[in-house]
Amino acid sequence: MRVSITIRVLPVLFACGLSACASLPENPISTPRVTLNDVRVIGLGFKGQTFLLSFDVQNPNPFPLPVRDIGYELKLDGQRFASGETASEFTVPADGNASFSMSVDLNLVQTSPQLLFVIRDGARREIRYELEGRLGVDIPFAPPIRYRSDGPIRLDPGAF
Repeated sequence: MRVSITIRVLPVLFACGLSACASLPENPISTPRVTLNDVRVIGLGFKGQTFLLSFDVQNPNPFPLPVRDIGYELKLDGQRFASGETASEFTVPADGNASFSMSVDLNLVQTSPQLLFVIRDGARREIRYELEGRLGVDIPFAPPIRYRSDGPIRLDPGAF
């Protein structure tokens, strides 16, 4: 008799446990705003160009966000410019801002001559950027945080 009661109670406990999990938010971390602040040429050579991409991160959460890695895809004026993942450890303060930069090596002459014209044009006028990706945070059990932003940017005219 004891075994049959336990067998009947287990499905009820399991169902209650599932309904409790279903009421939890999918990700309790509010999405930070990641924006492209600057694109600067820091190296020109026969084999390619090196760009420094600078970003700002705004944390809307009442707790700090310890970022451990970043995935990104950046388009300039509708053209794919760069994408990838990088380890980048920094902390965005609670309800605060932080900045980070990364270098990207490209060979625009071989891979995308059309993008080279977009970059030169971006030195004369504002162009649109589209940025999306994910932030890997060093918070137990927290999934990566997806982000997306777009807006106008003017590129460094000194390099062109």
